Amino acid sequence: MTDWFRRDADGSVTIAVHAQPGARRTEVAGLHGEAVRIRLAAPALEDRANEALVEFLAGKFGVPRRSVTLEAGAKSRQKRVRVRGSAVGPAEALGI
Repeated sequence: MTDWFRRDADGSVTIAVHAQPGARRTEVAGLHGEAVRIRLAAPALEDRANEALVEFLAGKFGVPRRSVTLEAGAKSRQKRVRVRGSAVGPAEALGI
């Protein structure tokens, strides 16, 4: 087990994310302490960066957007995101 994600009893995965909005492109940029750093092309305005994060993670894990939930950190760069129903592990999905 790593520090940046945890498997929950219901089979979902909770991921610690350090978000960097306003980047040139949306991508995984390695680890930042005990979180995975994700650069987001969307700005941190009107919840656009959070929506971009949810959409990006849904694509990486191969699940519908409704299966990805922002659990904490809506107004912060430090976020906690839950992914449900993915057959792909976090390290494999995010390339870490």
